[in-house]
Amino acid sequence: MAADDTAADEIRGTAQGTAPVPLSVLDLVTVGAGHTATEALRTGVDLARLAEARGFHRFWVAEHHSMPGVASSSPAVILAHLAAHTERIRLGSGGVMLPNHAPLVIAEQFGTLEAMAPGRIDLGLGRAPGTDGATAAALRRTERLNEGADDFPQQLAELTRFLDDDFPDGHRYRRIHAVPGPVQATSPGGVQSTHRPPVWLLGSSGFSARLAGLLGLPFAFAHHFSAQNTVPALDLYRESFTPSDVLDEPYALIGVSALATDDEKEARRQVLAAALNMVRLRTGRPGLVPTPEEAEAYPFSPMEQDFVESWNANVVHGTPDEVRAGLDELHKRTGADELMITANAHSGDIRLRSYELIADAYGLPTTSA
Repeated sequence: MAADDTAADEIRGTAQGTAPVPLSVLDLVTVGAGHTATEALRTGVDLARLAEARGFHRFWVAEHHSMPGVASSSPAVILAHLAAHTERIRLGSGGVMLPNHAPLVIAEQFGTLEAMAPGRIDLGLGRAPGTDGATAAALRRTERLNEGADDFPQQLAELTRFLDDDFPDGHRYRRIHAVPGPVQATSPGGVQSTHRPPVWLLGSSGFSARLAGLLGLPFAFAHHFSAQNTVPALDLYRESFTPSDVLDEPYALIGVSALATDDEKEARRQVLAAALNMVRLRTGRPGLVPTPEEAEAYPFSPMEQDFVESWNANVVHGTPDEVRAGLDELHKRTGADELMITANAHSGDIRLRSYELIADAYGLPTTSA
C-alpha cells in the first residue's frame, strides 16, 4: 500500500541545525506555586512562539485532569488559542485520552482546529484516563473504567470513520457527519478541504505500540515517565508495522524530559522541585509545582529519596552541552525518529530559557517570532 505523500510529509519532520532528528515540544502547561493558570497559559503561548521561531517541528499539549499543577485539561481549547498566536509550527494533542470522550466530539473538535489552522494539526490519542480512577469515572459517567481501555481499538475505528466521513451504507452512523469535515466538500456548492489531521497513537507500554504498527500509524512513546519500556515498545512497533496509506515506514517519536540551564547547579535544583511534585502526585497529594527552595527543605523519606533518584536518572538536565550530549545518547540508544522535549520546572522563565539554550546548543535557526 502506497502512503499519501501529503500525510507522510505532515508526520515526518526535518532535522534542523546539528540535531540528529527533528526536535519538538510537549507542554504540560505546568502551574508553579505562587503562579496562576493564566500565567501558565501565557507561558504556553510564549513557548509556542519561541518553538516556531527556533525551528522546533511541532508543539503538543496533553490532557490531564484533577491535577492543580497541570492546566491542560482541555487540549482543543488550548490548541485553538495557540493557533491564533502562531503561523507555521504544527500543533497537536499529546494526547487526547479517547476513552474519556465520544469519538464524534473529538472529530468535531479537531475538524474545527483543522479549519482554524489548515495543515498544522495533529491528533494524538491515548487510551489511559490521564488521571485517577475516581476522576475518570466522573469524566466518563461510569464506573466501568476497564471497558474504555479495552474498547480503544473500536473507539479509534469509529473516530477515524467520523474524520474521513466514510461510514459504510447501512451503518447506524452513516447519516451522521462531523462538522467541520469532509462532508462539506461533497455538499452542493461545497468548497471545503477534505483534509483532516493525521492520527497518532500514544503509549507507555506495548499495547498502543503494536496497534500503531498494525494500523501503519505514527507512534509516540512516553519515555519521560516510562523509560524502562521505551526500547521494547519501539521494537514492538517496528516489528508490527504494516505499510498503510499514511506511512510506508514506521515513524516514532519519544517524549523526553529535559532541562537546560546556564548553571548545572540550578538545573539540579529545578529537577528536584519537579521530582517532589511527582512524589506528591504518586502518593495521592497532587499540588502546584513547588519552588526549588521548598524542595531543598523537604524531608524526603528513604523511599521518596529512592524515587527521586530513579525519576531524575531519566531527566536529561544540566548545562546546554550536557543536555545536548544526553539527547544525542538517547537518540542513538532508541533510534527515535523525533525527540519531543518537555521541560518541567517551577518557573515559566526557566522553561523558556531551557528551550532557547537547547536550540542554541544544536544551532537551530533563528527567525522572528
